[in-house]
Parts: sequence; structure tokens; C-alpha cells
Amino acid sequence: MSPESTGQNEHYLRVFRRRFRTWRGNRPFWAGLFTMVGGVPIAYFPYANMHLGNVTLAMSTTAGAGSLIIGVLLITLGLTMWFHHIVRVFAGVAAILLALISIPVANIGGFLIGFLFSLLGGALSLSWAPGEPGTDEAAPAAGVPAEAAPAGLSFAKDEQTAEHPGDALYGSAVPQQEAAQYDTTVEVDGGRHRAG
Repeated sequence: MSPESTGQNEHYLRVFRRRFRTWRGNRPFWAGLFTMVGGVPIAYFPYANMHLGNVTLAMSTTAGAGSLIIGVLLITLGLTMWFHHIVRVFAGVAAILLALISIPVANIGGFLIGFLFSLLGGALSLSWAPGEPGTDEAAPAAGVPAEAAPAGLSFAKDEQTAEHPGDALYGSAVPQQEAAQYDTTVEVDGGRHRAG
């Protein structure tokens, strides 16, 4: 036997991939990515020049600074979704509003490419919710019907044996409703008030 742990022999790419998947699962990753991807064409197109042979097309508009600000804000909101996922609702609403504002300001929202990506990223950020912590696979679920119980487990009290003492507790997490306890001193007059 070797005194080394099995984790030390693992390839660094596999470790990096596992850590990245864990990090990605704890935040609205795709929302942030789509929002940042949407901010790039909104900020880029007003300053870009297209060359078609010897002809240069300048797509700059009078609102070039406005589209640059919208693009930078969208990229910042995407990073905020990644690293401060607690404010994801604010970031999602702000991304949707900036995407809508980019239609008249920044070349129809970066030729609709940036608009659609930013709108999708904002909607994903609004709809994302943190996941519930995983439960142990071996632990039985509370309230499982008798037909769905694993073989060898029974719910009837007369079928319990000394071999399986834990069977009585299987499914016992379901709360039982008790009969209501009435205070009889209040209803001395048959439920009527003295005034009536």
C-alpha cells in the first residue's frame, strides 16, 4: 500500500475542471456570460470600420459614447452576476433595461446581436435561484409510500422483526395531526356571549 492519497495523482486539468464546475454551479454563470457577450457588439459596432474592397464603411453614430457606456455597463453587470450573485435580480433588471435602451442608442442594439444576448442574460439572471444542497443518496426519503420502499423494508408494525429495528422509523418524518384541544371553560354558557 502506498501512503499517498489518490487525490495527489489526479491530473491538474481534471482538478481545474471539477473546481470550475463547482464554481459555475453556485452562480448564474450563463446569465453573466450572455450579458457580457451582448455588451461587446453594442460597444464595438459604433467604432468599427468595415472594409469592402477599397470602400470603407464607418458605422459610427452621434451616440458613440452612449453605446460605449451601455456596452461597458453590460460587461460590468455580467461580471457582477458572476462574482456577486446576491444582487442578481438588480443586475438582471439593469441588463434588460440597458438592452432595451441600446435599440435606439447603439445601432439597433448592436445589430440586434447584442440586444438579444443582453436580454437573454438579464432574463436568465432574474430566473436563476440557488440550488438546494444535495441529500444523501443512501438516506431514505420521508413520506415514501410502502409500494416504493426498498425490498426488505415494511411499514406494518406486526411484520417488524428484531433484524430491522430501524424500519419503524422509516417514513416517520411525516407530521401527524392531533385532535384539537378545546378549552371548555370558555363555553360555559353553551357558546353564547353574556350580552346575546
